[in-house]
Order: sequence, then C-alpha cells, then structure tokens
Amino acid sequence: MSRSIADQSVEELGGPGSVLVRQRRDHVQLDRLLHQLDGTTGRAQEEVLTRIDRLVFSHAFAEESVLWPVMRRVLPDGEELTLRIEEEHQEVNELVSELETLGHDDPRRAQRLSRLVEVLNEDVRDEEDVLFPRLQERLGHDELRALGRRWDVVRRISPTRPHPTVSRRPPGNVLSALPLSVLDRSRDVVDAAVRRAPARLAPVGRLVSQGLAGLAGLVERTPPARRGDRPPTSR
Repeated sequence: MSRSIADQSVEELGGPGSVLVRQRRDHVQLDRLLHQLDGTTGRAQEEVLTRIDRLVFSHAFAEESVLWPVMRRVLPDGEELTLRIEEEHQEVNELVSELETLGHDDPRRAQRLSRLVEVLNEDVRDEEDVLFPRLQERLGHDELRALGRRWDVVRRISPTRPHPTVSRRPPGNVLSALPLSVLDRSRDVVDAAVRRAPARLAPVGRLVSQGLAGLAGLVERTPPARRGDRPPTSR
C-alpha cells in the first residue's frame, strides 16, 4: 500500500526541489492558517481568510495547469482521480466567492466557513494520501524535481482569488491565467494600500478594487476561459 507523502522524508520524496516537497510545504502552511482561523471574528477573521485565499488559489491553479495533466497522462485512472480534486477546488472557489458577499452577522456565514475548512482538509488528504503517492510510483526523483520547478514558476504568476466560472482544465485556465493574475495581484496591492490609507482615501481605493474585480469578471465570462471544462466543475 502506498504511503502518504505526509509520512515520508524529504529524501524519499525526491529532495527539497521535488514537487511533492513543495506541495507538502504549502499544505503545512495552510494547516497553520486554518488553526489561526478557528475562533476568529470580524477583521481578524477577514485577515486570516485573505492569507488563506492568496495561498490556496495560486497553489490550486498551478496544480490544475501543471500537475493534473501529468497525472492524466501517466495514470490509467488519472482522469477520475483529478476530476475528484477539481470538484473540491470548484467548491472552494464557490464557497469563498459566497463568503465575500456575506456580512459577519449573516447566519449562513458560519456554516459556509465550516464547510470551507472541511473541503480544504479533504483536499489535502486526497492529495497527500492518494494522488501524490500514485504520482510518486510513476516518476523518478529527477522528474519530480523538474515538475516542482515548473509548478513553482506557475504558482508565482497564478491568480490569487476565486474564479468559479473559469475552466479547471487547460486550455481555459491557461488562457485566462495571465489577465486574471495581473488583475488579482493588482487588487491585492490596492486592497493592502486601502488598509493602510487614511480614512478619507479609502473610498477611492475601494472603487479601484471594484473596477479591477469587474474586469476580472469580464475575463471569466469570455468563451476561451471556459474551454476544457467538465460538467461537474462548470458553472
């Protein structure tokens, strides 16, 4: 029986540059953030959620663009395995998008937040216990390190916010990656500035952020951004 990558050493996983080590490192960081989220409210909760979003969406986008196509190529059941993870990613996108519209006193917020934590934990376990051990069986250490370099490059230039209408597969996700990444990361800068700005300037920053969000929505709805999608992950 395959061992979870959570129980293996860095050397067993192919060395520090292996995609398995890089993935696990992000999962450890996510686990810390989820523990910080527990029991938070108001502004503190929003700050932790923002850090989770910035980690999760670029991480998942790189998986969908780089790793899952390899899984589908080298594993006979790769289609089934990756579709399950894509469904989890889609639910995360939808939950975060909904949470962004709910006020802190909305009775639905706690339930959606609880489900988000549950899905994120399920995703980590599915990847570490099932998908990645299977990938490890098919690829040598050199291949895992090469894949790790590709995944890390894509992760650094991937969108950082939820985009539930964009395809979870190439070519749609690849075609929309550049414009969405530019818009998302520009919004990240603007939103960070708004939090530090004097109160009289904050409304201007929020208008700029809303404008960037509107442009991202237009990109999401273009036909090329939907290409390659599968029904369980389409919206």
